[in-house]
Amino acid sequence: MSLRDDVNELNRMILQGEILDAFDKFYAEDVVMQEDSDEPRRGKAANREYEEQFVASLEQFHDAEIRAVALDEENGVAMIEWFMDVTVAGQGRTQMEQIAVQRWEDGQVVHERFYHA
Repeated sequence: MSLRDDVNELNRMILQGEILDAFDKFYAEDVVMQEDSDEPRRGKAANREYEEQFVASLEQFHDAEIRAVALDEENGVAMIEWFMDVTVAGQGRTQMEQIAVQRWEDGQVVHERFYHA
């Protein structure tokens, strides 16, 4: 599959609420993930735990959309602009906007950084 195909499938799974399945399928064992300028999380196990906590905190998933996708096939980079409307336990309903910058190798995300609006 091409980078475009992989990114589209990952995004489709997330939009359908298959967040953890998408993570298991598309993230490398040595993946590094980071929120804004926070300390990076290293390794699939640590990042899956973080994703599990996020999913568990969601009381309701009202809406999500991808507003833009940019791809650099040659360098294996994808940038996705996300909008999400969710109810988070203890925080109430919130709307989140973020840009995810992903670096891909061999069909898997090896690095992802989120920039929040």
